[in-house]
Amino acid sequence: DLEAMAASVETGIGLDYGWASLSVLKEDIDKTLAIMADVLMHPAFPPDKIELAKIQQRSAVSRRNDEPDSIASREFDKLIYGPQSVYARHTEYATIDAITRDDLVAFHKRFFGPNRVMAAVWGDFETEDMVQRIEKAFTGWKKVDTEVPPPPKVDYEFVRTVNLAPRPDLNQSNILLGHIGGRRNDPDYFALVVMNQILGGGFTGRLFKNVRSRQGLAYSVFGTYGAEYVYPGQFVLGCQTKSESTVKAIQGIVDEIEKIRQAEVTDEELKLAKDSFLNSFVFNFDTEGEIVGRLLTYEYYGYPADFLLQTRDRVEKVTKADVLRVAKEHLHPDAVQILVVGNPEGFDKPLSTLGEVRTIDITIPPPAQDAGSGDQG
Repeated sequence: DLEAMAASVETGIGLDYGWASLSVLKEDIDKTLAIMADVLMHPAFPPDKIELAKIQQRSAVSRRNDEPDSIASREFDKLIYGPQSVYARHTEYATIDAITRDDLVAFHKRFFGPNRVMAAVWGDFETEDMVQRIEKAFTGWKKVDTEVPPPPKVDYEFVRTVNLAPRPDLNQSNILLGHIGGRRNDPDYFALVVMNQILGGGFTGRLFKNVRSRQGLAYSVFGTYGAEYVYPGQFVLGCQTKSESTVKAIQGIVDEIEKIRQAEVTDEELKLAKDSFLNSFVFNFDTEGEIVGRLLTYEYYGYPADFLLQTRDRVEKVTKADVLRVAKEHLHPDAVQILVVGNPEGFDKPLSTLGEVRTIDITIPPPAQDAGSGDQG
């Protein structure tokens, strides 16, 4: 039916929210709304589809060590948040196999209800008429009385660690280093946006100019001071480099963190960082859907509806003194956690020159043996 109408109904779920959306021509809104409402109110959870989803997840588990950058990202999350944190843990064969249809039914019954949903609509319609159509489509949807638990807190200790995920088959290293970041409601967030642009912002950032271009230590290099809505993000810098430049590249990146804490940035750097942010500001308004989606996000997380405009205004007011202050307060080059995915036999120096090395085991736990056939699931 959806294909015949050139319509779509999509759903998804993440760490702390799920979503559903529809897109359809105006004349087919009632039929598509009915389909969307049926999906949300009366999901079938057919066993064959559950098994297909499990097969897809098992396949993803089996391939998770194929790409070095994926290994680095996954293991760095564990360093920052802890291996058992909801912000870092990952799927295993055993966790997939343990899920039953009853688990899905119970989850849906617990969390999916009209009093736990926010809705937004944009397009060619009269508001009162659209409200009536939505109310009709979702008639009979029963409320749920479950309170959503608060986001887990992050207990972080600033400590320097050196970590290696050995990949003897590689001739280059994937490097990540950093520590915990912040939240977007931190008053320093706006100055950190500018600092981040100066330190790691693309072709104009210090990392690109000094570590990649001037010293030639990396194929690619980046840095970001991450800030999430309700839990801390990550301050993370990284690069890809040939194995024989591994330790030198790490030292070069740490040096740049040190430098931005020691002296004010230049007038040119400040202007370029602000211009880069402000010139890209218009792309926040590409489509009505993007705008409405952002408003929903702010409402969901308890941020003011004009938070994006506040960010623009506050970024314009950031000074060189502000950048230096937040760099000193929020960056800890002596307590970065260092992670390398690569072949230690090819490194320019032993990683131990940076500190005691912890070897990370990235072996994928095998699937459970099938009791009936003895084959692996």
